Amino acid sequence: MKDQTITFAAICQVAHLVQQVSRNGQVNDNEFEILLNSIITTSPENTLAVYGGELANVKQGLELLINHLGDSSGSNGKQNKVKDPEFTRYIISLINLERRLTKQPKQLAQLGERIDATKRQLAHYEITSETLIASFASIYSDIISPLGARIQVTGEPNILKQTASQHKIRALLLAGIRSTVLWRQVGGKRRTILFSRSKLVKTAKKLLEQI
Repeated sequence: MKDQTITFAAICQVAHLVQQVSRNGQVNDNEFEILLNSIITTSPENTLAVYGGELANVKQGLELLINHLGDSSGSNGKQNKVKDPEFTRYIISLINLERRLTKQPKQLAQLGERIDATKRQLAHYEITSETLIASFASIYSDIISPLGARIQVTGEPNILKQTASQHKIRALLLAGIRSTVLWRQVGGKRRTILFSRSKLVKTAKKLLEQI
């Protein structure tokens, strides 16, 4: 459950950063860099190594997981509505896209090749450079987007029209696919969110105590 919690926290972090970019045009640089690095960390020693080997790197994701999946009962004991439908939609959309990707071996192979090509660019550019962000964005557009219904990102129209914002959002969504692939590999399933949410929340709280 620890690995499932870490990877699901990373998916939550992606959804949150997509919201940040789409609404404000800004993103937490450190969190953004960690998620971009997760895309190119394809042979990790363990799950946490994908996110730089530090629990602190997914701290916000763990907090988001707890807030989103935790008990939302009001004082009257009734369950409140979903706290952020947009946030939920991004997560479910990523999970659905990843499921389609796993059924397309040709696209999976292309994805691996394109990520390897991007790794070679690191000899010349920083991972957060416009060049690398554009490369990640094009991988998402070329390989992930055609798989099914596109993820409709909502936010400030003027921000969403900007090329730089579009590239950041697509690069983040590619990181989201990476974490969703990893989540599935460590046993995560859609029903986990429904039936094991209390375990995820409990584990996330324990992990936060270690930071």
